[in-house]
Amino acid sequence: MKKLILILSCVVVFGCSKNDTLYNCNYLLDVGVNLTVNLNLPQFNQLLFPVNAVRVDGYGNNGIILVRTNANSIIAWDGADPSHTSSSCSKLTIEGLNAVCGCEDGNEYSLITGTSLGDNPQPCTLKPYRVEAIGNNSYYVSN
Repeated sequence: MKKLILILSCVVVFGCSKNDTLYNCNYLLDVGVNLTVNLNLPQFNQLLFPVNAVRVDGYGNNGIILVRTNANSIIAWDGADPSHTSSSCSKLTIEGLNAVCGCEDGNEYSLITGTSLGDNPQPCTLKPYRVEAIGNNSYYVSN
């Protein structure tokens, strides 16, 4: 019992740091995502062509951004800025192949790599979702 208390106290004292990058990137919730995307539908039509992005609201923390990177690959990111707590301005907007936060700092992320761009780089990256091809022009997005 004494060993257990000693181990737990060491983890509590030494395991958490306010400067830890992972600690600072925990703004987004692990929201369950279960989305089927059919590229033959008009709202996803842009994803039939490489280097295009589409937002799907109502999923994830603040929507999901789907990106067609090449002829056979689609990637999915959460549509909320991972460097902010959830607010009305933390919704990312698509600008070309970048996603831009509407908050005052204007954080910007690459929709290809998910990494931070610009003059004020952030330690957090966009939150990815799993994308699986399930048929002809159909994809399943989940976490």
